[in-house]
Amino acid sequence: MFTIGEFARLGNVSVRMLRHYDATGLLEPTYVDPFTGRRSYAAAQLSRLNRLVALKDLGFSLEQVGQILDDAVGAEELRGMLRLRRAELVEQIATDRSRLDRVERRLRTIEKEHDMIETTVTTLPAVRVAERRATAESLEAVGAVIQPLFGELAGALAATGAPLRDSAIAFYDLHDDGTVGVHAAFPFDGDDPGQGNTVTELPEVPRAITTQHFGPLDDVADVWQALGAAMEQHGLAPSGASAREVYLHMPMDDPGSWVTALQWPVD
Repeated sequence: MFTIGEFARLGNVSVRMLRHYDATGLLEPTYVDPFTGRRSYAAAQLSRLNRLVALKDLGFSLEQVGQILDDAVGAEELRGMLRLRRAELVEQIATDRSRLDRVERRLRTIEKEHDMIETTVTTLPAVRVAERRATAESLEAVGAVIQPLFGELAGALAATGAPLRDSAIAFYDLHDDGTVGVHAAFPFDGDDPGQGNTVTELPEVPRAITTQHFGPLDDVADVWQALGAAMEQHGLAPSGASAREVYLHMPMDDPGSWVTALQWPVD
């Protein structure tokens, strides 16, 4: 038999929690001294305590914990329940982490609302490209789509022996249902763009407002917002043609040195 303090140390819980479990009937001591009121516990009760704590930490209410324990759920069945609950919690954590990331990105955008950027209104020459296409469910999902798309594009081009010429280009089509047409492209003057790729002629754009972004693309959405604000300040409006990102300098081992041109066709 163990005192309540000794049993608390064995079970890695507080004495206060053991008293609470006793008061709620979840884990009553084996013996209570009628004169001193001191509680004593048996080693065999550690099994119930371990199950109780695991179920509570996985989010079950104390009422649910009591029902599960009183139903004398077997070890294998209990392990199955715990694995299922653990999977649910892992999914919830991932969802919450994604939501937190979105909130933090939005806060950074808000902090940069009044930042000024240098812009140029220029003509974009026509360019023949080998491209690969996909659809993103939303603007927030574009990053997860464009990265593997470039890998597939480059791999298919390499299989034909074609060199990767000049700067890579990404351009996007916004659809009414909220999805985004995503295009990864390389300037191309050959005949065989590789399996799964197509050859496209990007037409000349008479006028586009452009700027450059330096460093990793984590905050490129902020620069697009700033470019939109600059467009309005200059009395311009989107022409409806696809906006482009041109990756002028992008060594994979040095994201801090990346240079990306943002190009938005305007009327």
